[in-house]
Amino acid sequence: MTSEHTGIPEFRENVETHFILSGLFQYGLMDTFLCVAIVILFAAALMGNIILILLIQLYTRLHTPMYFLLSQLSFMDIMNISTTVPKMTTDFLLNSKTITFLGCVIQTFLFMVLGGTEALLLAAMAYDRYVAICHPLRYPILMNQKLCLHMTAGSWLLGGVDGLIQAGATLSFPYCHSREINHFFCEAPSLVRLACADTTFFEFFMYVCCILMLLIPLSLILASYSLILAAVLCMKSTAAQKKAFATCSSHLAVVGLFYGTLIFTYMRPKSYRSVAHDKVVSAFYTIFTPVLNPLIYSVRNKDVKGALRKWLEKHFLGHL
Repeated sequence: MTSEHTGIPEFRENVETHFILSGLFQYGLMDTFLCVAIVILFAAALMGNIILILLIQLYTRLHTPMYFLLSQLSFMDIMNISTTVPKMTTDFLLNSKTITFLGCVIQTFLFMVLGGTEALLLAAMAYDRYVAICHPLRYPILMNQKLCLHMTAGSWLLGGVDGLIQAGATLSFPYCHSREINHFFCEAPSLVRLACADTTFFEFFMYVCCILMLLIPLSLILASYSLILAAVLCMKSTAAQKKAFATCSSHLAVVGLFYGTLIFTYMRPKSYRSVAHDKVVSAFYTIFTPVLNPLIYSVRNKDVKGALRKWLEKHFLGHL
């Protein structure tokens, strides 16, 4: 079999390729302010998620499966925003728009892994809330530490496999025309548009992967919260109802942000897709969501607010 039939020449050509990212900025005065704002959001996301992880590690009251899963979500948010923002802002400051093939591989792979893993992790968090509210007496048995670790490891493993397959397939196409990616980072839909090969089967495969990695976990989440809602409405105590709604509303807000943006990006019909819309939605998911998640979980959560107050009193207010 000759090399032309194995795809080796295309792979070698891709490895030696530099792509061009159009980015979010056009080097005007407003773009400078936008870049500064994104850097501030990046710092806020890092600080918020790191503090949340530290609080969960330091305070025994937060040593429960729910907060362990929340710490994993915060870690994913740190990785997510670190995958795109440093490269984007560095390119703006250096007036450069190029990215190497290896850099594109890393961005595409990490974005796919984090997206798939977070989808499964949010389903695990929904199951945790279902057991805590609907079967509180059996919670230590049904949601023990071993099961929690297995669900977390399984989420990372399946997300990793999904990312490896999709990123590998995306970057195996020959790119023999334009090298300009009309996006601010390497994302599969934007890369597929540049391929000079028939991508019909791959797009169908990606659609199937989205059903498996997004819609199935989302169905489990909706089923869990339907059962939770039924249980809460049957509670006689108004205080217990308010506590249950407060706990679940934070998770539902995060679920809405995550699934709404990814389904909009990956599962719309091709005829309805717009590059401008994709950029806005991707910016919302990769930049704003990591900032919002720790705020959502801390503002509505008494345990997290209590731990944060103790930490601030110990390290800052106590020295005044």
